[in-house]
Amino acid sequence: MKTAVPCKITYSEADKCWYVEAPGFYDGIMTDGATLEHAKKMAAEAVCGLIETYLEHNIPFSIPPMNNAPDYYAIPLEPGLSFALWLRNQRKSRNMSLADAAQKMGVKYQVYQKLENPHTANPTLKTLCKIEQIFGNEVVSL
Repeated sequence: MKTAVPCKITYSEADKCWYVEAPGFYDGIMTDGATLEHAKKMAAEAVCGLIETYLEHNIPFSIPPMNNAPDYYAIPLEPGLSFALWLRNQRKSRNMSLADAAQKMGVKYQVYQKLENPHTANPTLKTLCKIEQIFGNEVVSL
């Protein structure tokens, strides 16, 4: 269920820093870092912030496939955001509304809605089992 966004991270000898771009996802993302690790951290903050904004304002987006070029890195999303995106995609791929998913899980609309919100998604194991039942996918392997 881990989701990652491919980001191009290159070192600038002239500026003595690492520059980050997310071509194919959002060309406006541009950040940097003093080290490669710092640049990756800054990339994660930028990408997660952008996706949260997209979700909050119902702006459609897609994450491009990973680019295997040597200067591209898979920037993982925060777990809550990754889960919320996965759950949203599972529901939408089955042409289900939030109300449909809530009904199939046997929970109130607002309870299900919180699961697709990266700020409030915190499912219990019991809830994860219900999600597995309605979507037919294993969420957690114990």
